[in-house]
Amino acid sequence: MANSHFQFKQFIIYQDRCAMKVTTDACLFGAWTAEEVKRQEVTRQTSDVRRVLDIGTGTGLLSLMLAQKTNALIDAIEIDHDTFVQANENVSDSPWKDRVKVYRADASQFEFASKYDIIISNPPFYENELKSADAKKNLAHHDGLSLQQLLKLIRENLSPHGSFFLLLPYKRSEEAEKLIDDSGLSILQKISVRQSLNHDLFRTMIQGGHESDKEKITAEISIWDEQQQYTPMFIELLRDYYLYL
Repeated sequence: MANSHFQFKQFIIYQDRCAMKVTTDACLFGAWTAEEVKRQEVTRQTSDVRRVLDIGTGTGLLSLMLAQKTNALIDAIEIDHDTFVQANENVSDSPWKDRVKVYRADASQFEFASKYDIIISNPPFYENELKSADAKKNLAHHDGLSLQQLLKLIRENLSPHGSFFLLLPYKRSEEAEKLIDDSGLSILQKISVRQSLNHDLFRTMIQGGHESDKEKITAEISIWDEQQQYTPMFIELLRDYYLYL
């Protein structure tokens, strides 16, 4: 059974009412996204990212990880009522409650007031796979919101020079790349993730945007090494979040 809460250095995530729990790959994704956002600001010599959208926030994990590293205003959308309530409580107990707003809504019907500099989502889609008997998990898995629909939302609500970040099952990488291209968006980075050097690739972290004139960066990262210790890259990314790093 998953723990009822997960303690980070600057915030705590309660998850007993959420169908989808905190996972190591989601933490890696949040930390990588935050690092890339900060790198983007330095490279472009721009002011801080102003607006972030988190589609399917779940526990609120990604929103809080981004809030810790940026000064952005963050809108987090969650469709399930119990999960929304718990995410809202997690945000309210955090140091960034004035900058993160959680909405209970269907993202496909949400009325967005303006464009976003960053759009993030951890959508464990399972189209063409067996559905869970748990209706809450079906909602958490964005049942009814296809990857095509998500990309349409991103294209319509991402600012001209903004970036989107997605965490997807590795087995959907090729399909995702084609859908992203078909949607008029471009991939800037694709990072494939292994649980350890002895495991197959199981997740893909994608950064993309409207711009199509940049060469795509590809890389791999492992969470664990041969001794079942966190790899140096994982430690570097999670150092500001995990208690014992």
